[in-house]
Amino acid sequence: MNNNKKKSKRLAGRVSRLPLLHHVHRMFASQTEGELKVTQTLKEKFPRATAVKVTDISGCGAMYEIQIESEDFKEKRTVQQHQMVNQALKEEIKEMHGLRIFTSVPKH
Repeated sequence: MNNNKKKSKRLAGRVSRLPLLHHVHRMFASQTEGELKVTQTLKEKFPRATAVKVTDISGCGAMYEIQIESEDFKEKRTVQQHQMVNQALKEEIKEMHGLRIFTSVPKH
């Protein structure tokens, strides 16, 4: 085995053990303008929400993940809950490429 191949193998082993700093950094970063806008809209449309988390999973405002917990979803099927979120964000969705929605009802 030549020196370049040996060096590549050594580096490959090191790289695979490196922490994903990009993800750690993102966890502590403040919300983006888009995340704040979507969060504000959801809080206005769902005033009984006990938790709202919006994450720009594309990094450029094209795709978001929404986690929202509200009494408004009680006794509604998941598809109905998601329709409620889609309706609340109908203007914002026009600018998005995709959306992941996770809804839940608070546990008492």
